[in-house]
Order: sequence, then structure tokens, then C-alpha cells
Amino acid sequence: MKILLIHGPNLNLLGKRNRDLYGDKTLPELEAIVTQRARELGASVKVYQSNHEGALIDFIQEEALKADGIIINPGALTHYGLSLRDALEDSNLPIIEVHLSDIHSREEWRNKSVIEDLARAQICGLGWQGYIDAIDLLVDIIKRKK
Repeated sequence: MKILLIHGPNLNLLGKRNRDLYGDKTLPELEAIVTQRARELGASVKVYQSNHEGALIDFIQEEALKADGIIINPGALTHYGLSLRDALEDSNLPIIEVHLSDIHSREEWRNKSVIEDLARAQICGLGWQGYIDAIDLLVDIIKRKK
């Protein structure tokens, strides 16, 4: 079972960027935690981060046929990344949307997700633990599907 773990713009700055909102774990630390949990569940994870919407789309288009599901934190693209949304929809894979902070309790423009209706679940406000919840949930969804 292969899961794509995708991070959008500015997530490469985790650990340095607004620690009150996003925590103090770096992106490599977060990815290691998720990869370890996936291994425990019998899954592998392919990780990708980009600050460019087109690069994220290219990754999804190249990898989706070889994957069973997607966990994505689209960063600011959550709110306006319609071409990213289309690529996710075209993947025909189960998707879990994750946000470290609670996007629903922040600025009004952050409340809307263009991806939310595609996702099996949206997990927000739980910090890095939300990624663990996402991998647990996605593995369960994939196992039930098979």
C-alpha cells in the first residue's frame, strides 16, 4: 500500500515559521513520524513538497497511478488552488486533507477549502498529531476498499 504525502507552499519552513500556529517540528521531522507510523500499518509513503502549484500537479499526475491514497496539506492553495483541486479529483484516490492549525478559527479567507468536498476527511487544528490521525484513517479506508 503506497500513500502520497503532499505538502504545499511554505511548509518547507515548518519549525521556523510561526511556531504558535504550526508547532516546532520541522518538515523532515514530521515526515519521519508519518513514515514510521505508515510502516507500522504496513504502508509506504512517498513525500513531496513544493511552493509551486504546477509542480504539485505534476507530482500527483506522475504518481497517482502507483498510489492507493493521498494525504495533503495544500497550505495557502487550500483556499484558491483550483488546478490542484482538479488534479486531486482526477487521481480518483481517497484523499485526507490536513492542516496543522484550525483554518476554521482563523481569518475569514482561510475558512474555505476548495479541496474539502473531495476529501474523505479534513483534519485541522491538531498539529503534527493530525498527520498521524490522517495516516491511520487513510490506511483503514484503503483496507476496507480492497
